Amino acid sequence: MMGWGFGNVGVGMMFLFWVVVIFGALWLLANTFPRPMRDGYSVGREGDLHLAESPQDILKRRYASGEIDKAEYETMRRDLDR
Repeated sequence: MMGWGFGNVGVGMMFLFWVVVIFGALWLLANTFPRPMRDGYSVGREGDLHLAESPQDILKRRYASGEIDKAEYETMRRDLDR
């Protein structure tokens, strides 16, 4: 007696559907949350490696851009050197 089911084709399609759903969910999770820093490098959302800035580099950049003045720079630099 023949039924209305798809037999092995239906089982294969159901398996393929769930594989796609699971991999899609994993891909979404992997691209939603930022990756942690490793060995001084951070990985951005695009997967590019960026050298993590040290506090001294950030301080130099802020001073160079005029965000802080020389007195603030010297005070912060001494604090960081401790």
